[in-house]
Amino acid sequence: MSVAEPRRIVLFRHAKADWPQVSDHERPLAERGRMDAAVAGRKLADSDITLDLALCSTAIRTRETWKLAVHELAHRPKTVYEERVYEASPGELIAVLNENPDDAQNVVLIGHNPGVQGLAEILAGSAEGDARERMSRRGFPAAAFAVLSFTGSWKSLEPGVATLLDYWAPSE
Repeated sequence: MSVAEPRRIVLFRHAKADWPQVSDHERPLAERGRMDAAVAGRKLADSDITLDLALCSTAIRTRETWKLAVHELAHRPKTVYEERVYEASPGELIAVLNENPDDAQNVVLIGHNPGVQGLAEILAGSAEGDARERMSRRGFPAAAFAVLSFTGSWKSLEPGVATLLDYWAPSE
């Protein structure tokens, strides 16, 4: 694919987690989280974005979220479980995305707040429709996702270069 073709980034926060007596990394999804993850997967499927690559935090709740969401997609992308996504800042997430191969046109990153929300906010130099207003109003609750687009190589991804195309959250 040409770097002149628009790329899509889906920034997807894990669904609602439970709070058992385990380490933060090992927290599973709550029952509501399992339902919301599947609904988010259906909403992603409705977006008609064919995902080429999924970068997923190694935390249990993100892995479970992705497993339930990807089941709803017509095409299952290659999934990479990336330790650096867990507890990452927006800058650290950009560094991970900068390493994507240029043949990956559409990528989903399944991670955590505040990094995922911060990344959506700093990447989006512009927005379509009311997507930014809805994201600002709702924040980035569990199972929310934002769809952004930019043109260029993954190495060129930096603050302000993307357009926020869509935003979805449970109860949206």
